[in-house]
Amino acid sequence: MTTDVTFEQLFAGRRIMAIFRGMGAERCLALANTAWDLGIEAVEVPIQSAEDVDALAAVVEAGRARGVGVGAGTVLTVDQVEVAASVGAAFIVSPGFDADVVRAALDAGVPALPGVATPTEVMAARALGLTWLKAFPATALGPDWFRAMRGPFPEVSFVATGGLDAGNIATYLDAGVRVAAVGSALEDPEQLPRLAALLG
Repeated sequence: MTTDVTFEQLFAGRRIMAIFRGMGAERCLALANTAWDLGIEAVEVPIQSAEDVDALAAVVEAGRARGVGVGAGTVLTVDQVEVAASVGAAFIVSPGFDADVVRAALDAGVPALPGVATPTEVMAARALGLTWLKAFPATALGPDWFRAMRGPFPEVSFVATGGLDAGNIATYLDAGVRVAAVGSALEDPEQLPRLAALLG
């Protein structure tokens, strides 16, 4: 049931993920190509509207041509899992933990990255065999949360999401975060080049 090997492959060497929310297909596609050109290969497109699904489909197709998988974000329901799978999403991301959504994704052959913010939620996700989890909202949790979680859950890899940008992302990576995701900050055109510079 676990999909950890897949996430190890999807995020291998990729410490930063770009989230393109509500930008429309044309802008999402342009920004995804810019991110890829800069070396930021991990990309997520949240699907909160029909237009978002169109954007996801366009970015998935472009990613496939580059050999890069694209994730579907803000997946809240089983129906959205099916939509994400139908357009070829490589993985799904949720803001919280819902066992039914996780099971539907795994049944569809799509790795699930549910959101957690407490040890109880981490344990519930671990009970389903997951060791890659999204921590949200990251800046509300703070870097010390990630350091603390390493004690009881050394096997868990966290993707930090929420409030991160080029100015604070290094702090979270230093705290043990495996992947740091940047979303709303990408409204600033300077963010992608600055993030790429952090990749060294």
